[in-house]
Amino acid sequence: MSETTRIADQLHRAFHGEAWHGPAVLELLNGMNARSAAKRAPGGVHSIWEIVRHIRVWDNAAIRRMAGEVVQPTGDEDWPKVSGDLGDSAWKETTADLTQTHDKLVQAVKAFPDSRLTDRVPGKKPDYYNFYYMLHGIAQHELYHAGQIAILKKLA
Repeated sequence: MSETTRIADQLHRAFHGEAWHGPAVLELLNGMNARSAAKRAPGGVHSIWEIVRHIRVWDNAAIRRMAGEVVQPTGDEDWPKVSGDLGDSAWKETTADLTQTHDKLVQAVKAFPDSRLTDRVPGKKPDYYNFYYMLHGIAQHELYHAGQIAILKKLA
């Protein structure tokens, strides 16, 4: 089995399920409604909806970086605002967009040659910031936010 296949498997597990740590992102979002997803905890904490949009930003950034683009989301691009329609259909569309983007990432990683894992990510200065580092970081990022979602879900 190739290393990129192993990484793709970890990304899939972190998002869809059967992760070693516990509930994956999608498992936590299952059955959640728009009202709960949009609810803000005290202290200016991001809502689950905002976290979901943020995860999608970074999954998409990884896809674009593997295609050779220099991508560094900041500000509202990194944490897109949630506004306008906050109904259940908009929430379902948001989670569908996240799932579609994540699945594209998993497929892109599976197709990514192992020989490129040690190549530096476009636009990144440190020598250690290669594709191997970035892809493991994306899995860690998903699990970090899964933990936040789990806590916010209990508060909602």
